[in-house]
Amino acid sequence: MNFLKKELSYLKNLTPLSNGHAPTNSKKTFGQMASDKLTAGAGSWAFIILFLVFLFVWMLVNTSFLIFGQAWDAKPFIMLNLILSCLAAIQAPIILMSQNRQTQRDRIKAEYDYRINKKAEKEIREIRDFLLKKNKKKK
Repeated sequence: MNFLKKELSYLKNLTPLSNGHAPTNSKKTFGQMASDKLTAGAGSWAFIILFLVFLFVWMLVNTSFLIFGQAWDAKPFIMLNLILSCLAAIQAPIILMSQNRQTQRDRIKAEYDYRINKKAEKEIREIRDFLLKKNKKKK
């Protein structure tokens, strides 16, 4: 029983590596904050639904103007095509920047997890060695 108490006191005295959270850079540039917010908004169902509604309304209005002879967009959907192309040209690099930032955060987290695992492995070896030494002394 005395042996078990010593083992438990040894385990209680082990110090943890940290508070359990991976380190992150809290300072973000304006571009990083903007890309994160745009990606969060543009990747949501609300954006997709609102954008589909916008496209439908655009097509409905443009088609009805064509039917009644008051074409405000001389060639149907050319202006819509231009807007969609511009939106894609602007959104794509911003989304890629946000994905690169997420990759960096994932890399930091993976490195942190690796260090935690190495420390845990070291502590397990120390506990095993401690138990083996105690067991040999007992025999």
